[in-house]
Amino acid sequence: MTIKTKLCTMEDLPMLQEISIETFNDTFKDQNSPENMKAYLEKAFHLKQLEKELSNRCSQFFFVYFHDDVAGYLKINTGVAQSEEMGDDSLEIERIYIKKSYQKHGLGKYLLNKAMDIAMEYSKKKIWLGVWEKNENAIAFYNKMGFVQTGAHSFYMGDEEQIDYIMMKTLV
Repeated sequence: MTIKTKLCTMEDLPMLQEISIETFNDTFKDQNSPENMKAYLEKAFHLKQLEKELSNRCSQFFFVYFHDDVAGYLKINTGVAQSEEMGDDSLEIERIYIKKSYQKHGLGKYLLNKAMDIAMEYSKKKIWLGVWEKNENAIAFYNKMGFVQTGAHSFYMGDEEQIDYIMMKTLV
């Protein structure tokens, strides 16, 4: 099994958009209205929005490859790019998205470990993320990886307010 990552560049925007829409839709379409999904996908994964995120020096995107296929990606944020004020000693995992056909191959754990390695490289003391309160599989995974719930915040799916748990892990 060959797994590797590559830092995304502006040249990767079309693939980043495609994989973002595919993975988000596959994960959340059954629990949300088509109207709210459409509104969210068009806003969050518009090429101009992804270009803005990719050009932010406090954010990084990494494609993960399974053998030679792009299987998903990781987005991390530091400093002011974090979606919540967590301080300069924190790194946020904003997205770990894996294509359905590549799930259950350890790619999520691989990307989580990559994020933790980067956090340690940047001398961060904490790593955190937001996860939808109804995404029980993800919550169980993050608990298993040593994250604990420390709070919650609102996430808007179209016009519907949803709750994301904030989960954090202290790094040694």
